[in-house]
Amino acid sequence: MMKISIAILGLAATFSALPATAEPVEIMLPADTSTLLESSLPGYTIALQKCGICHSADYINFQPPGLSLAQWTAEMGKMQHSYGAPLGEEEINLLGAYLAVTYGSAKATDVDVQALTAAEKASKADSVTDEGAIDVQALLTANACMGCHAIDHRVVGPGFNEVAVKYASEKDAPAKLAASIQRGGAGKWGQVPMPPMSNLSDAQLQALADFVLAQ
Repeated sequence: MMKISIAILGLAATFSALPATAEPVEIMLPADTSTLLESSLPGYTIALQKCGICHSADYINFQPPGLSLAQWTAEMGKMQHSYGAPLGEEEINLLGAYLAVTYGSAKATDVDVQALTAAEKASKADSVTDEGAIDVQALLTANACMGCHAIDHRVVGPGFNEVAVKYASEKDAPAKLAASIQRGGAGKWGQVPMPPMSNLSDAQLQALADFVLAQ
């Protein structure tokens, strides 16, 4: 009983010596400088736009080397179904092809990869629309804009109304904002980068810019 009492008193003395409240520790992580390997495949622009929403480009290097087209495509399907990545079925296939060729064991000359590329070119040729036919809400959903932004408050990035206020005094604000959406970047609103929307047409970029500036 004496030994237990002494031990308890020792612990009490130890804890009593600790500060009553611990100050929060702020950790500043280094900026992410990793980049995706460039490619002429259509999946590259999708990767630039959407992969950076959830993780850095360096995350791809943590995957097993030499994955095949089927394996990389399955990984992209898992990103969508298990983790909620904002990807359509066509984008999953195109991302799988880009990753398999650039990081895995596939080649750009493989029949399956060429078939996906040809289908994407045909799809773009059939989907030419004028500015008046652009569905902005569909663009916001397809490009996961609302995952990082809201209309009237900050999420990961600024609310659209905050962006509208910032650009209100800018000359040629619609063109400047459209260019900013296209290029992406970091530093204007914090250190979290915005992925570039380089796959969007000029009309789609302008429609998004006009929508944001109207908030």
